[in-house]
Amino acid sequence: MKRSEVRGDTMLSVSEAEAVIFNLVQPLNTQQDTQFVDLLAAGDGQSPAFGSRILASPVVSQLDFPHWDNSAMDGYAVRYEDVHECSEEKPAALEIVEEIPAGVQPKSTIQPGQAARIFTGALIPAGADTVVMQERTRREENRVIILDAPKPQEFVRQRGTYYQAGQQLLPAGILLKAPEIAVLAAAQCTQVRVFRRPRVALLSTGDELVTPDKPLQPGQIVDSNQYALSALVRQIGAEPLMLGIVKDEPEALKQTIAHAIAHADVVLSSGGVSVGDYDYVEQILESLGGKIHIRAIATKPGKPLTVATFGNIFGNNARPVLYFGLPGNPVSALVSFWRFVQPAIKKLSGLAQGWEPAFVKALARQELRSGGKLETYIWGQLCLKDGMYEFQPAGGLQNSANLINLAQTNGLAVLPAGKALIAAGEQVQVLRVES
Repeated sequence: MKRSEVRGDTMLSVSEAEAVIFNLVQPLNTQQDTQFVDLLAAGDGQSPAFGSRILASPVVSQLDFPHWDNSAMDGYAVRYEDVHECSEEKPAALEIVEEIPAGVQPKSTIQPGQAARIFTGALIPAGADTVVMQERTRREENRVIILDAPKPQEFVRQRGTYYQAGQQLLPAGILLKAPEIAVLAAAQCTQVRVFRRPRVALLSTGDELVTPDKPLQPGQIVDSNQYALSALVRQIGAEPLMLGIVKDEPEALKQTIAHAIAHADVVLSSGGVSVGDYDYVEQILESLGGKIHIRAIATKPGKPLTVATFGNIFGNNARPVLYFGLPGNPVSALVSFWRFVQPAIKKLSGLAQGWEPAFVKALARQELRSGGKLETYIWGQLCLKDGMYEFQPAGGLQNSANLINLAQTNGLAVLPAGKALIAAGEQVQVLRVES
């Protein structure tokens, strides 16, 4: 495997780093990390700031769908043998013995030569096996004239056609979005077992950082990372634990990190993972018993990325706490999150499928350039036009400190290591991102 040396440590390729990170993730436990919530809460009706919940166990219903044989059309419930040869030249005249709206129990059994007026969704009466749509009939007082022969069992929704009681209705590990909530409601599942939300601790490091509500002094920078990362964590259904700004003081940083790993499933720090005199994160992680798996990745932006694990925090059966030391530059922090952290949290949350990074092929609207040595991500907007994705890079300087042109980003174009140019009109691989 091809690697480069950085700070005396190994700099992994993107594919190597991805494999290491995803292999470290242990999903939430289907027994210990679940809870029952009301159906509306499962659909996020009570917490709109968070993403959807994830189903923790398969759902089985004791109801058939449809629950009963019912009509798919306004018309007349008939016996097929009474009407199978009729036509406009040779119509069949049937006596109407009942009218059946939706939700009403039929009172009659349809006998030879009889029919029931029926409406969409209404129960099929005993004796009938076919519905003739009203457009193929003519009404004459208490008789209906059938002008066209239907197909056998036409417009009858038969009980259990969509789903049969006792089978799996929904599998575990899926997001409970509107269609799934509708299915659960129809199945009368008012309590749903879901995975708890992963807890993600967030902290920013640096003497130069201040909160957005403070006036800026010369040399100071607003801590935007914690706000952006908190929003991204919420979007994927996890719970952010905001620990604020920690100064470049080793003991204060050690106490904050120790608190974070004791209360979270994942810890995200930004800053302090480069090679500066005030970058203490890695030595603190090791002093707390952390095992460092990654120190740098051959990518731009986001090369300095520390990944560590802490085991046995809550006992012998505990899942290791996963630690990501993100770069301090705003763009680097977000690109690293989108590329590596987001899929890791999604996998940890219990999502069975669809947690992996999502790439699409797109046409580059403009020339895309990189230094050529590292896998490079260029941020911009991905859109679908005439059935083909197109990628428009963000205007202005593509610099890891330039947060401004990151606004409205929904895609990261990937220039592989060794490829310095993708011409306008050429295809490029683009990572779809949530922002």
